[in-house]
Amino acid sequence: MDLLGMTFASGWASGINAYATVLVLGLLGRFVDVGGVPEGLQRTDVLIVMGVLALVEFVADKVPVVDSLWDVPSTAIRPIVGAVIGALIAGAEGDLLTISLAAVGGVTALVSHLTKAGIRLAVNTSPEPVSNVGASVAGDIGVVSVAALAATFPVAAAIVAAILLGVMLWIAWALLSRIRRGWRWLRAKLTRDEAAPA
Repeated sequence: MDLLGMTFASGWASGINAYATVLVLGLLGRFVDVGGVPEGLQRTDVLIVMGVLALVEFVADKVPVVDSLWDVPSTAIRPIVGAVIGALIAGAEGDLLTISLAAVGGVTALVSHLTKAGIRLAVNTSPEPVSNVGASVAGDIGVVSVAALAATFPVAAAIVAAILLGVMLWIAWALLSRIRRGWRWLRAKLTRDEAAPA
């Protein structure tokens, strides 16, 4: 249950911010000596790269339009990171456990990413910047908290991640019309920017 819990919680966190998830897990494994964190996440080069990318994402996620553009390549990156974390947690032996945990991590990351991206599109339609920054900070706090909890109390982390994912899905469903409006707003913004003279 610990392996599954850690994978599910890490998958949820990866769907919100993959780089911060790897960074938090790696730092806890390396400096706090938390068991269960794969050694590959604790390497110095991994920690440095993830730290830089987490900082870039932290800034990009606070800016309307930029955050939604950042979510486009993240649609591939975040689920892959979730799957890799799951595979590493399982020991990356290529057996059924590895495949299963990789699938759990990847699918959970994809669902949380798509839900987060949809909610942020809806939030971006608001003219004031406070809601965008607030949503971003809430995501940052959630990622750090769930990733830290996943490394120390995996089953509790999985329960918290499942509740958060359920709440996010409910919010996305409630905001579906605003998400559609967000897509139209983003397309119009990009089209207008491309049409503007250089």
